[in-house]
Amino acid sequence: MPKLAANLTMLFGEYPFLERFDRAAAAGFKGVEFLFPYEETVESVHDAITRNNLELVLFNLPAGDWAAGDRGIASSEERAEEFRLGIFKAVQYGSVLRPNLINCLAGKVPDAAAARSILVDNLITAAEQVQGFGTLLTLEPVNIHDAPGFAVPTTQDGWDVIAATKHDNIGLQFDTYHSFKMGEDPLAIIRDQGSKLAHIQVADLPDRHQPGTGTVDWEELFRTIDESGYEGWVSLEYVPEGPTESGFDLIRKLGLLG
Repeated sequence: MPKLAANLTMLFGEYPFLERFDRAAAAGFKGVEFLFPYEETVESVHDAITRNNLELVLFNLPAGDWAAGDRGIASSEERAEEFRLGIFKAVQYGSVLRPNLINCLAGKVPDAAAARSILVDNLITAAEQVQGFGTLLTLEPVNIHDAPGFAVPTTQDGWDVIAATKHDNIGLQFDTYHSFKMGEDPLAIIRDQGSKLAHIQVADLPDRHQPGTGTVDWEELFRTIDESGYEGWVSLEYVPEGPTESGFDLIRKLGLLG
């Protein structure tokens, strides 16, 4: 069965950010990820990881003003300098924290085709910088229902952009929730492309809550991931319905969490 990581931006939100590492470790997780570390000092995040003997799976490049609705700025020519400053900040954190992956959110644009060249150039720049400390850059498709105008909404869009970069340090981050929202069949994609995926994130459907609250056959999903040849972490990235720690019953029953 896959090894599970907890997304600490979405899980354990009842607690201060740095305490979430302790809570995740106590719940049995060996790996964690989060959207952004930048509001904390790199030393405090490093301490939270190391004191709990956790593996840091992923965090994102700075993605603009999240509270104002930004979901990345990598496709904006007007914000190219801001993007490059964001790479610098991510490198400052990444060179200390050593995540397996740093994810890039493409952002929302009026015309994705017109923005493709700046996105490709920005991805190449970021990929080269994070490669310096052994981290892979990922690109994540995000559905246009939750993020209208997102520049990379489908799995195939993600592969097309990655192919256009011609860079070997860029992989695809695949989120089953976003895939489902775009009308795709996440299980079919994992069966066909699992060995090529850099990272997988999961949530129950259709409401993005914890396993057991929706329509996902979790035993089938995890079996499909295993059989696909995927070897990375599978991150739980969902909105807990109720207290986080009360939402692990099903994955414990499946033997995926101690």
